[in-house]
Amino acid sequence: MPNAIEQIVDAYVRLKNRRGLDELMMHRQRLAVDLKSRSGKFDFSLPIGKIDEEIAIIEEGLSRLKAESAESGTTRPI
Repeated sequence: MPNAIEQIVDAYVRLKNRRGLDELMMHRQRLAVDLKSRSGKFDFSLPIGKIDEEIAIIEEGLSRLKAESAESGTTRPI
């Protein structure tokens, strides 16, 4: 069963919502940068790993969207 981020990405791809995927990616990237910059007594490796996995899922969704656009001949400059 797909997790929540996979379902969201699939919905954006189905709806051809590139902007939504881009915003989701930027949000996750900001979270990753923020968590990676923190230090102290807390171990942030687990949430950082999860966010990195989500970024990979979003990247895959962006690739799928790009491939679908190329197949239908509606490729637009990014």
